[in-house]
Amino acid sequence: MTSTAETGHVTGTADKDYNLIWYVEACLENALRLESYIQDAERAGDTEVTELFRKAQADSRKGAELGKQLLSRRLAD
Repeated sequence: MTSTAETGHVTGTADKDYNLIWYVEACLENALRLESYIQDAERAGDTEVTELFRKAQADSRKGAELGKQLLSRRLAD
């Protein structure tokens, strides 16, 4: 279901800004979650899965950084 109206009046934050904040939080949460998955794979001795999760974690960190930079610029205006 897609809303055609801005709902920022509910949160006090414009949807586009709220979405960006959510994105950064989701990337950071994913990086944290992947840390435990990496440890599980390491304990199991599965280097292939360990490397997959490390790459995914790096991508999540990169997404969070890019999102934080964009958010910082936009909130400064």
